[in-house]
Amino acid sequence: MTTVLIVDDQPLQRMGFRMLLESSPETSVVGEAAHGAEAVRLTAELRPDVVLMDIRMPGMDGIEATRRIVAAGDRSRVLVLTTFDLDEYAYGALRAGASGFLLKDARPDELLSGIRAVAGGDAVVAPAMTRRLLDAFTSGVPAREPDTDPRIALLSQREREVLEAVAQGLTNSEIATRLVLSESTVKTHVSRVLSKLGARDRVHAVIIAYDAGLARPA
Repeated sequence: MTTVLIVDDQPLQRMGFRMLLESSPETSVVGEAAHGAEAVRLTAELRPDVVLMDIRMPGMDGIEATRRIVAAGDRSRVLVLTTFDLDEYAYGALRAGASGFLLKDARPDELLSGIRAVAGGDAVVAPAMTRRLLDAFTSGVPAREPDTDPRIALLSQREREVLEAVAQGLTNSEIATRLVLSESTVKTHVSRVLSKLGARDRVHAVIIAYDAGLARPA
Protein backbone atom coordinates (compact mmCIF):
# COMPACT_ATOMS: atom_id res chain seq x y z
CA MET A 1 0.00 0.00 0.00
CA THR A 2 1.39 3.39 -1.05
CA THR A 3 0.64 6.19 1.40
CA VAL A 4 0.06 9.68 -0.01
CA LEU A 5 -0.09 13.21 1.38
CA ILE A 6 -2.12 15.58 -0.84
CA VAL A 7 -0.94 19.20 -0.97
CA ASP A 8 -3.15 21.74 -2.76
CA ASP A 9 -4.64 25.07 -1.71
CA GLN A 10 -7.91 24.29 -3.50
CA PRO A 11 -10.30 22.17 -1.36
CA LEU A 12 -12.15 20.81 -4.40
CA GLN A 13 -8.86 19.72 -5.98
CA ARG A 14 -7.87 17.92 -2.78
CA MET A 15 -11.26 16.24 -2.63
CA GLY A 16 -10.98 15.05 -6.21
CA PHE A 17 -7.50 13.62 -5.67
CA ARG A 18 -8.62 11.94 -2.44
CA MET A 19 -11.61 10.31 -4.12
CA LEU A 20 -9.39 8.98 -6.91
CA LEU A 21 -6.66 7.68 -4.62
CA GLU A 22 -9.08 6.08 -2.19
CA SER A 23 -10.81 4.31 -5.06
CA SER A 24 -7.60 2.37 -5.67
CA PRO A 25 -6.69 -0.55 -3.38
CA GLU A 26 -3.01 0.29 -3.89
CA THR A 27 -3.03 3.82 -2.45
CA SER A 28 -4.06 5.34 0.86
CA VAL A 29 -4.41 9.04 1.68
CA VAL A 30 -2.83 9.76 5.08
CA GLY A 31 -3.37 13.51 5.12
CA GLU A 32 -4.04 16.77 3.31
CA ALA A 33 -2.25 20.12 3.39
CA ALA A 34 -3.36 23.48 2.04
CA HIS A 35 0.06 25.17 1.84
CA GLY A 36 3.77 24.43 1.87
CA ALA A 37 4.48 24.94 5.56
CA GLU A 38 1.71 22.53 6.48
CA ALA A 39 3.04 20.06 3.92
CA VAL A 40 6.50 20.12 5.48
CA ARG A 41 5.08 19.61 8.98
CA LEU A 42 2.74 16.79 7.99
CA THR A 43 5.40 15.02 5.94
CA ALA A 44 7.69 14.92 8.97
CA GLU A 45 4.81 13.72 11.14
CA LEU A 46 3.13 11.20 8.82
CA ARG A 47 6.10 10.12 6.65
CA PRO A 48 4.04 9.29 3.54
CA ASP A 49 5.58 7.38 0.67
CA VAL A 50 4.62 10.14 -1.77
CA VAL A 51 3.79 13.81 -1.37
CA LEU A 52 1.48 14.94 -4.17
CA MET A 53 2.64 18.56 -4.33
CA ASP A 54 0.95 21.56 -5.90
CA ILE A 55 3.32 24.40 -6.85
CA ARG A 56 1.46 27.69 -6.69
CA MET A 57 0.18 28.20 -3.16
CA PRO A 58 0.01 31.22 -0.84
CA GLY A 59 2.78 31.54 1.71
CA MET A 60 5.40 28.81 1.28
CA ASP A 61 5.06 27.50 -2.28
CA GLY A 62 5.58 23.96 -3.46
CA ILE A 63 9.19 24.54 -4.52
CA GLU A 64 10.35 25.62 -1.08
CA ALA A 65 8.27 22.89 0.55
CA THR A 66 9.86 20.31 -1.74
CA ARG A 67 13.34 21.62 -0.93
CA ARG A 68 12.71 21.32 2.81
CA ILE A 69 11.15 17.87 2.57
CA VAL A 70 14.07 16.53 0.51
CA ALA A 71 16.64 18.22 2.76
CA ALA A 72 15.11 16.49 5.80
CA GLY A 73 16.32 13.20 4.37
CA ASP A 74 13.16 11.23 5.09
CA ARG A 75 11.92 8.49 2.79
CA SER A 76 9.05 10.59 1.41
CA ARG A 77 9.34 11.42 -2.28
CA VAL A 78 7.68 14.38 -4.00
CA LEU A 79 5.56 14.20 -7.14
CA VAL A 80 4.75 17.68 -8.45
CA LEU A 81 1.42 18.54 -10.08
CA THR A 82 1.31 21.51 -12.41
CA THR A 83 -1.18 23.12 -14.76
CA PHE A 84 1.26 23.70 -17.62
CA ASP A 85 3.67 21.18 -19.12
CA LEU A 86 6.40 23.82 -19.48
CA ASP A 87 5.86 25.49 -16.13
CA GLU A 88 8.96 27.27 -14.82
CA TYR A 89 7.87 26.39 -11.31
CA ALA A 90 7.84 22.68 -12.13
CA TYR A 91 11.45 22.91 -13.28
CA GLY A 92 12.33 24.68 -10.05
CA ALA A 93 10.71 21.86 -8.09
CA LEU A 94 12.78 19.27 -9.97
CA ARG A 95 15.90 21.18 -9.01
CA ALA A 96 14.66 21.28 -5.43
CA GLY A 97 14.55 17.49 -5.39
CA ALA A 98 11.15 16.42 -6.71
CA SER A 99 11.08 13.01 -8.37
CA GLY A 100 9.07 14.23 -11.34
CA PHE A 101 5.92 16.01 -12.34
CA LEU A 102 2.56 15.37 -13.92
CA LEU A 103 -0.09 17.66 -15.29
CA LYS A 104 -3.15 18.22 -13.15
CA ASP A 105 -5.34 17.00 -16.00
CA ALA A 106 -3.46 13.70 -16.27
CA ARG A 107 -5.71 10.67 -16.70
CA PRO A 108 -6.52 8.84 -13.47
CA ASP A 109 -4.47 5.81 -14.53
CA GLU A 110 -1.49 8.07 -15.33
CA LEU A 111 -1.65 9.68 -11.90
CA LEU A 112 -1.94 6.35 -10.10
CA SER A 113 0.88 4.77 -12.07
CA GLY A 114 2.99 7.90 -11.51
CA ILE A 115 2.49 7.67 -7.76
CA ARG A 116 3.46 3.98 -7.80
CA ALA A 117 6.55 4.75 -9.88
CA VAL A 118 7.72 7.50 -7.55
CA ALA A 119 7.08 5.34 -4.49
CA GLY A 120 9.21 2.64 -6.11
CA GLY A 121 12.13 4.99 -6.65
CA ASP A 122 11.56 5.88 -10.30
CA ALA A 123 10.98 9.25 -11.95
CA VAL A 124 7.74 9.96 -13.76
CA VAL A 125 8.62 12.75 -16.18
CA ALA A 126 8.25 11.31 -19.67
CA PRO A 127 11.62 11.32 -21.51
CA ALA A 128 10.44 13.66 -24.27
CA MET A 129 8.99 16.07 -21.74
CA THR A 130 12.20 15.93 -19.71
CA ARG A 131 14.11 17.23 -22.72
CA ARG A 132 11.54 19.95 -23.45
CA LEU A 133 11.50 21.07 -19.84
CA LEU A 134 15.26 21.25 -19.49
CA ASP A 135 15.74 22.88 -22.88
CA ALA A 136 13.25 25.57 -21.95
CA PHE A 137 14.83 26.50 -18.65
CA THR A 138 18.56 25.85 -19.03
CA SER A 139 19.11 27.92 -22.17
CA GLY A 140 20.94 30.50 -20.09
CA VAL A 141 23.34 28.04 -18.44
CA PRO A 142 26.92 28.87 -19.52
CA ALA A 143 28.77 26.14 -21.38
CA ARG A 144 31.51 24.34 -19.48
CA GLU A 145 33.78 21.41 -20.09
CA PRO A 146 32.35 18.21 -18.57
CA ASP A 147 35.82 16.89 -17.68
CA THR A 148 36.10 19.66 -15.09
CA ASP A 149 33.14 18.29 -13.13
CA PRO A 150 34.22 15.65 -10.60
CA ARG A 151 30.90 13.82 -10.86
CA ILE A 152 31.30 13.21 -14.58
CA ALA A 153 34.92 12.16 -14.12
CA LEU A 154 33.68 9.14 -12.14
CA LEU A 155 31.92 7.72 -15.19
CA SER A 156 33.40 5.33 -17.72
CA GLN A 157 33.20 6.28 -21.39
CA ARG A 158 30.23 3.97 -21.91
CA GLU A 159 28.46 5.37 -18.86
CA ARG A 160 28.96 8.89 -20.19
CA GLU A 161 27.42 7.83 -23.48
CA VAL A 162 24.44 6.40 -21.63
CA LEU A 163 24.03 9.57 -19.56
CA GLU A 164 24.21 11.73 -22.68
CA ALA A 165 21.47 9.60 -24.26
CA VAL A 166 19.31 9.83 -21.13
CA ALA A 167 19.74 13.62 -21.18
CA GLN A 168 18.58 13.64 -24.81
CA GLY A 169 15.30 12.11 -23.70
CA LEU A 170 15.87 8.57 -24.98
CA THR A 171 14.21 5.58 -23.36
CA ASN A 172 16.20 2.51 -22.36
CA SER A 173 15.12 0.67 -25.49
CA GLU A 174 16.15 3.61 -27.69
CA ILE A 175 19.51 3.81 -25.94
CA ALA A 176 19.98 0.08 -26.51
CA THR A 177 19.36 0.54 -30.23
CA ARG A 178 21.70 3.53 -30.51
CA LEU A 179 24.57 1.93 -28.59
CA VAL A 180 23.95 -1.62 -29.86
CA LEU A 181 23.40 -3.01 -26.38
CA SER A 182 20.74 -5.17 -24.79
CA GLU A 183 18.10 -3.31 -22.82
CA SER A 184 19.12 -5.13 -19.62
CA THR A 185 22.70 -3.91 -20.12
CA VAL A 186 21.43 -0.36 -20.54
CA LYS A 187 19.46 -0.67 -17.30
CA THR A 188 22.63 -1.82 -15.55
CA HIS A 189 24.56 1.16 -16.93
CA VAL A 190 21.81 3.57 -15.89
CA SER A 191 21.86 2.15 -12.36
CA ARG A 192 25.62 2.58 -12.18
CA VAL A 193 25.39 6.12 -13.50
CA LEU A 194 22.81 7.03 -10.84
CA SER A 195 24.99 5.48 -8.14
CA LYS A 196 28.19 7.22 -9.22
CA LEU A 197 26.48 10.59 -9.61
CA GLY A 198 24.65 10.27 -6.33
CA ALA A 199 21.47 10.95 -8.29
CA ARG A 200 18.08 10.28 -6.73
CA ASP A 201 16.59 9.15 -10.02
CA ARG A 202 16.74 9.57 -13.80
CA VAL A 203 15.48 13.16 -13.73
CA HIS A 204 18.12 14.17 -11.19
CA ALA A 205 20.79 12.57 -13.40
CA VAL A 206 19.63 14.64 -16.38
CA ILE A 207 19.83 17.84 -14.33
CA ILE A 208 23.37 16.90 -13.26
CA ALA A 209 24.31 16.29 -16.90
CA TYR A 210 23.09 19.79 -17.84
CA ASP A 211 24.78 21.41 -14.85
CA ALA A 212 28.05 19.65 -15.65
CA GLY A 213 28.02 20.65 -19.32
CA LEU A 214 27.69 17.09 -20.61
CA ALA A 215 24.32 17.97 -22.12
CA ARG A 216 23.25 21.29 -23.58
CA PRO A 217 19.94 22.70 -24.78
CA ALA A 218 19.10 22.11 -28.41
